[in-house]
Amino acid sequence: MIARLTRFRELLREKNIDGAIIYKLENRRYLSGFTGSSGYVVITLNSAYFITDFRYVEQASRQCAGFEVLEHTNQKPLHTILTGFNINTMGFEDDFVTYAQYKEFSDKLEHTKMVPLEGALNNLRKIKYEEEIAKIERAAQIADSAFDHILKFIKIGMKETEVALELENFMKKQGASGLSFDSIVASGIRSSLPHGVASDKIIEEGDFVTLDFGCIYEGYCSDMTRTIVIGKASEKQKEIYSIVLDAQLKALEAIKPGVTGVEVDKIARDIITEKGYGDYFGHGLGHGVGLEIHESPRLSPLGHDTLKPGMIVTDEPGIYLPGFGGVRIEDLVVVTETGYRTLSKSPKGLIEL
Repeated sequence: MIARLTRFRELLREKNIDGAIIYKLENRRYLSGFTGSSGYVVITLNSAYFITDFRYVEQASRQCAGFEVLEHTNQKPLHTILTGFNINTMGFEDDFVTYAQYKEFSDKLEHTKMVPLEGALNNLRKIKYEEEIAKIERAAQIADSAFDHILKFIKIGMKETEVALELENFMKKQGASGLSFDSIVASGIRSSLPHGVASDKIIEEGDFVTLDFGCIYEGYCSDMTRTIVIGKASEKQKEIYSIVLDAQLKALEAIKPGVTGVEVDKIARDIITEKGYGDYFGHGLGHGVGLEIHESPRLSPLGHDTLKPGMIVTDEPGIYLPGFGGVRIEDLVVVTETGYRTLSKSPKGLIEL
């Protein structure tokens, strides 16, 4: 955590801020290593404090190396502790803090000016350390194993919810602490729903089945999508699948340091548009993944970030035809010094079960 604190303090100095209070769960964990559900990280240019209540003092003392752990109580509330730090300018998470919370800080910290951090931590978290990449890669490996398992499990007559439950149980048995998000299992015409969370629909012969899922391993997420066909694919299904796969692979080849998310997105989008399906690809090509399932940078028409080594993004084009079905293919990708490395290893050729 020392390197992360050093980088964060450099940002504070650049912004002429004396200290910052952090309590969004993911940012708090990123800076301190704390995995509990309640607490405040306070970073000054020279000190680091973790402030929590009685329930988490012992846990914080074990997990937050290099932090002074303080307990807030009814007799010694948070604002009293903060006042004692004599911080003149206090950075806060303006993309997370509510107006009521901001006003409470402003009112009770009379001699402290509250200054927005303007996404400073989001920017730090874009580029992953090696230990972060290793955890995300392990989460991706668990998801790959789950896909291999589910191909042997899924049968005609099952409900989508049965498949989703099996995915979750399998990944947890492999060491995942939970799901990155509610698993998408969308079959038949429901596969045209980009976020078709598993329902009670019965899986039938001839269905597309889109499986979009991931797990959390030691706090870090994975994300992958594969679309399969139950039985023999029709010519229309083969056509749609082939277009999406071509777009996914061409975009993948373009991922490297120095390109923008807009440029990578355009490669996939142009391929789909040229085939006449541009109106049916209505979301961005990809997003960052880390402690949260959706992080910066974005691969989209609005994704102006330049890719750098250590960033982890998804590559997930799709075509969604109402009343027919849809296809999405998604890999998790880490940007390297010379290009990219895919963390998702599951096969991408059309699978007919």
